[in-house]
Amino acid sequence: MRLDELLEELRERLEAVLATRDRVHALLDAVVAVGSDLDLGTMLRRIVETATTLVDATYGALGVAGDHSTLVQFVPVGLSEEEIAKIEHWPRGLGLLGLLIKEPQTLRLARITDHPASYGFPPGHPPMGSFLGVPVRVREEVFGNLYLTEKRGGGEFDEEDEAIVTALATAAGVAIENARLYEETRRREMWLQASAEVTTSLLSGAEPDRVLTLIARRARQMVGADIAVVLLPDETGRVLGAVVADGTNHERVADARAPVAGSLAGMAFTGGEPLMVTDAAEAEIPIVIAEYASLGPVAAVPIGAAGGVRGVLSLGKRQGRVPFNQAELRTLHSFAGQAAIALELAEGRMDAERLGLLEDRDRIAKDLHDVVIQRLFAVAMTLMSTVRLVERPEASERLRNAIDELDGTIRQIRSTIFALQTPGDGDDGLRAQIVTLVEGSRGHLGFMPGLTMEGRLDSGVPQAIAEHLPAVLREALSNVVRHARASRVEVSVELGEERLVLVVTDDGVGLPTGGRRSGLRNLQERAEDLGGFLATETPERGGTRLVWSVPLDQEGDD
Repeated sequence: MRLDELLEELRERLEAVLATRDRVHALLDAVVAVGSDLDLGTMLRRIVETATTLVDATYGALGVAGDHSTLVQFVPVGLSEEEIAKIEHWPRGLGLLGLLIKEPQTLRLARITDHPASYGFPPGHPPMGSFLGVPVRVREEVFGNLYLTEKRGGGEFDEEDEAIVTALATAAGVAIENARLYEETRRREMWLQASAEVTTSLLSGAEPDRVLTLIARRARQMVGADIAVVLLPDETGRVLGAVVADGTNHERVADARAPVAGSLAGMAFTGGEPLMVTDAAEAEIPIVIAEYASLGPVAAVPIGAAGGVRGVLSLGKRQGRVPFNQAELRTLHSFAGQAAIALELAEGRMDAERLGLLEDRDRIAKDLHDVVIQRLFAVAMTLMSTVRLVERPEASERLRNAIDELDGTIRQIRSTIFALQTPGDGDDGLRAQIVTLVEGSRGHLGFMPGLTMEGRLDSGVPQAIAEHLPAVLREALSNVVRHARASRVEVSVELGEERLVLVVTDDGVGLPTGGRRSGLRNLQERAEDLGGFLATETPERGGTRLVWSVPLDQEGDD
């Protein structure tokens, strides 16, 4: 009988050795499997699945630790889709799970609810009994914890289970670090590619909005965000407005505006450093893009260095996703800094092109003045001296008409010279307003009025007169449209040394006798307020000639 007992004990020990060998082989296979994938999301799930298999657990999860002893990511295994749908929310790092984050050490329990730090399960969570928690460290930093519950067969996790999961957690830490390094390398490659693409687009003359959209898209792709918005300051510098957006619900963010004072984007704009929050819904500071989409993690990255920030790149992820980490923020900040430099270079190129255009305009103006006008003037003088030698009245009249046409051409060329020498784009200048009004009357008249402008209207007209002239011209053209029934209209604006004179001539029916003249009375009052006058007359060929004249010196009248 003693021999039988010894043989039975030997058999049990051999079975235990074989079982241990099998578990060691399984552990080695698990270590190899965990380290075979460099995608972090896939790897985390594989770690949990492997751990549950090694210790025969029903449920398993890996909680990624965040700031303030919270869980920023929860990767569950063993729950069906129906069970997941019943759970109101994933654990947030309270109670027992929060204890493991604050005090990262292995913990084995026969029943979870027996521990004094147990906080209970979220509503809808299935009941769980036995528990094994093991910290996962990456370079002595706690990345998170492995949670295993409900050992199959109703037993408890033993010391061997703890040793196996601890060994797996050690291997998992190395694999996670490798995955992080791989992601950082891939992110750097994307950063270099995106920076080169943005710089090339800017320097090749692409539109600024198109380039800003490219910046937002590439930044969103680099960190896997759901939405990216570029915010630029308005004229006052007190409000940041969205100019471009890319990603989910980007159309809704088109009108987003954030105050510089008291918002996350404003703090990044004034401080020149990237900022982030893990959950926009619980943030104490306003987050403008979160008002247009249901966002969790949000980052605000300044475009440019402190003291020279041009705007803010704001990115967001859906609720429940992993927050932005410091490595991602550093990459985004570097990318935004490169984009700011590229924008400055592009603006320098545009300024150089604008300067070249102004130099070309100035050269053309000088050539017109020194060459073309002088030649036309010489031709006119020659024709004037020839008039006396012509005996036939018809020929003499034709010469005088030709001389008048030359004089008119010289005046128009001088007007063109003044326009070419006017600094700026001229889109808001007095000349541009006059041209817009005259061209706008074409649809009402049925033909294009003639227009002559002389003098430096954009720079030589006092502001008080420049505010009245467009209104006067609009009223004069409106009178022609409503009453004149004209087939020809000429508009002349001449800036002399002492006066500005507006003349509107038409070949219509003329001024009616005893008719209402409220419009003309308004023009007369405007002229008198400026120390000038309004005169209307009927030319020899019929029609109406309106003259609105005001002195340039508003201190007195002539």
